[in-house]
Amino acid sequence: MIPPFNPVAAVRHLRRVDPDLAVVIRKTGPCPLEPRMRYSPFEELLESIVYQQLSGKAAATIYGRVRALFPARRALDPVALLATPEEHLRGAGLSRAKTAAARDLAARTIEGVVPTRAALRRMPDDEVVERLTAVRGVGRWTVEMLLIFRMGRPDVLPIHDLGIQKGFQLTYRTRQRPKPERIERHGERWRPFRTVASWYLWRATDSATSP
Repeated sequence: MIPPFNPVAAVRHLRRVDPDLAVVIRKTGPCPLEPRMRYSPFEELLESIVYQQLSGKAAATIYGRVRALFPARRALDPVALLATPEEHLRGAGLSRAKTAAARDLAARTIEGVVPTRAALRRMPDDEVVERLTAVRGVGRWTVEMLLIFRMGRPDVLPIHDLGIQKGFQLTYRTRQRPKPERIERHGERWRPFRTVASWYLWRATDSATSP
């Protein structure tokens, strides 16, 4: 049974087990995170692929052009995308690598490698990562963001995320940016609420960079 996302219980636990993180929590305030799966896993991952290594504005423009290739469809369909000529996807603004990734995503969705939304909800986190990272262009970080911001999984810690590493460095006043293994070890005390701990580490990074 996968536990529900409960930021109130998470904050209570984190403040009790980690005084340094409790300082960040006090300064930041409540966690307003309300994860929601907006689209099918296929569409969510396609959007993530489009957005990789681009500014939000540029990525939104390209993603809008990709969706416009299928004007009669309320939801993007992997069969339709796979049948779309590569030059049309490239003409919408996708790079060659992202076009290949989008087509691989469509093929693996049709094959059942990418699960339905209902099936995905029943899978433990590790299985979700294993299944979705089989798609070209989809790495562990992309799946972790899906687990946190779309699926609301309560115990995800993206140890390779630079914002997490910087937030950890600031929160625990380390001289150097911590290695992922150190964050993972320290994060054991946050279980089973590492998602909310991650959110507060991101806020610590934001606070340090805001004017």
